[in-house]
Amino acid sequence: MGFQDYTTRTFVTGEAPWVGLDNYATVLGDPAFGRTALNTAIFTVGSIAGQFVLGLAIAVFFRRRFPLGNLLRSLLLLPWLIPLIAASAVWGWILDRDNGVLNQVLGALGIVSGSPGWLTDTSLALVAVIVVNIWIGIPFNTTILYAGLQDVPEELYEAGSLDGATGWRAFRHITWPLLRPVVTVVLVLGVVYTLKVLDVILGLTQGGPAGATQTLAVQSYNLSFTQFEFGLGAAVGNVLIVVSLLFAVLYLRANRRAVDE
Repeated sequence: MGFQDYTTRTFVTGEAPWVGLDNYATVLGDPAFGRTALNTAIFTVGSIAGQFVLGLAIAVFFRRRFPLGNLLRSLLLLPWLIPLIAASAVWGWILDRDNGVLNQVLGALGIVSGSPGWLTDTSLALVAVIVVNIWIGIPFNTTILYAGLQDVPEELYEAGSLDGATGWRAFRHITWPLLRPVVTVVLVLGVVYTLKVLDVILGLTQGGPAGATQTLAVQSYNLSFTQFEFGLGAAVGNVLIVVSLLFAVLYLRANRRAVDE
């Protein structure tokens, strides 16, 4: 479809003329494409960084045994289990400018003056969407990383403590090297999942305000199912596939080289 003039006429005539790279030229030549690509990069990097750092910190924390630890680990899965449209609706209520809980709490504490438009201000909307996506992605990162931590033998920590490798030094020289294969899986899957995030953004901002939160996935959706330019939408989708494959190949090659060294 990305190489065809596939529109609503196709459903009537059955014809989708071959246009070659014209769809890609149209998409890449769009003045808004640069901003959309930048939004996608910021959204992906910000989400992955926040999800991974917080997920790893929580996984390391839960590696210790303490009362109600199993229950708390189970509760961490809730953001992952809740339907994303429902989660987006709740976050939309929390971040609402006029009646949102967040503005009411921040105002009562004197942290902010006025009512920040978390989802309506062009300088805040992308940050708000990233925060919500981080919240959704933390359970996945925590679950996979916690499973990886369980495979690190306790004997290594005991031997390392004899040489003074405790705390941060133990994490750097024992935990991190043995966790690297799991980290590779988490980051690669995280990038692939984040690049195609659609429902969260549609549920919160629909790509607005003024395109401030429009990513390539949202653009592909709008072209296909709002403007019914299925060929253009498919072209954007194919660009996302290529970006995902390139990242996966480059990261896996870099990780293999690091392991070999």
